[in-house]
Amino acid sequence: MDEDNPVDELTTAECWAMLHDHELGRLGFHLGPEVHLTPVNYAVDGDTLLFRTAPGSKLVGVLMNPDVVFEIDEHDGTTARSVVVRGVARRLDEDQEHRADEAAVHPWVGTEKYEVVEVRPTEITGRSFLLARRPAGSY
Repeated sequence: MDEDNPVDELTTAECWAMLHDHELGRLGFHLGPEVHLTPVNYAVDGDTLLFRTAPGSKLVGVLMNPDVVFEIDEHDGTTARSVVVRGVARRLDEDQEHRADEAAVHPWVGTEKYEVVEVRPTEITGRSFLLARRPAGSY
């Protein structure tokens, strides 16, 4: 990656490594005719992503339309990286909810979140960018 080629594709292994290294991402989902985007804390469990939620729009959205997109990103002032996961979400049955504990998925906010949602990827892509300018707030 250089000024002439400022964008590199990440390999699938690099994407999974980045997913393992983070715990906060953004979930995009449909709720009726609207598209919603919300932050969720998550963990990697095998070849899936898990997050906890309470009854509400996220859970209703994935139950109504399980096609979702999930994104994480990072930057250091010189480079930026982004991973996008397209996949299918489902609420785990009670006998599988233990996976969230084993993967150490714990809510950041002190509210009860008993529902566990799994995102099974159908496509994972990632890119690394050489930044032309410093992002706001990075000095």
